Amino acid sequence: MALIDLHCHLDLHEDPFATADEAAAAGMYVLSVTTTPSAFKGTRRLERPGSRIRTALGLHPELAESRRRELPLFRSLICETAYVGEVGLDGSRAHRGSLKVQTEVLSEILSICAEAGGRVISLHSRGAAAALLDLLEAEPRAGRSVLHWFSATPSLVDRASRLGCWFSVGSQMLGSRTGRSAFEAMPAHRILPETDGPFGTVAGRPARPTDVTAAYDMIGQFLGQDRDAVVAMMTRNLRTLLPSQPVVTPEAAA
Repeated sequence: MALIDLHCHLDLHEDPFATADEAAAAGMYVLSVTTTPSAFKGTRRLERPGSRIRTALGLHPELAESRRRELPLFRSLICETAYVGEVGLDGSRAHRGSLKVQTEVLSEILSICAEAGGRVISLHSRGAAAALLDLLEAEPRAGRSVLHWFSATPSLVDRASRLGCWFSVGSQMLGSRTGRSAFEAMPAHRILPETDGPFGTVAGRPARPTDVTAAYDMIGQFLGQDRDAVVAMMTRNLRTLLPSQPVVTPEAAA
């Protein structure tokens, strides 16, 4: 059973191709998220032949205001992938001024996903968890939502769980008091590991997908399970999450 990194930014690593090659050689399942629709096709080149690297179509909330004009491109590309991310809301001090635009952008993205039959969606929620859940509740057909680094209160974690959300957690999140409190409220059968590299770090350096072992070990520590048991659990969880039907690309349909 291979390791899983359900949220990383392969294209933003110092050497993206070497990082992708390392993950592919390890047989990992990697969800490579993007921050703009215009980055999607270039980032997809990192899907090494025969690998389990998958590319998600994204529009990061920090860029929602400046890249809103790319929503038509997002719509045109949705048929080419079963995965969307990184999308969401950011209510932190630096970005709360654009929350209205972020909300409009995310609402349209969720509608696009719903119209396309649903997608696996990796979501950012810093400082805006309740507002994010409101939007997910308003568009239940958008797909399967995976809340990335969801260091929210246990009550919000419970609400997200009741909405059917999943959670991706990394070693940095699990190393904080708020992160551990959120993790303890998450249903174990809907948890998956992530690195958020290169923004997430391990030992003071940008985390590569292979560094996800740190998350596995911390999950095992909190659940009282050894590495093999955690690997088996994460593999079962991933199989449950993944879409059962392939996405038909324009090339395949031609």
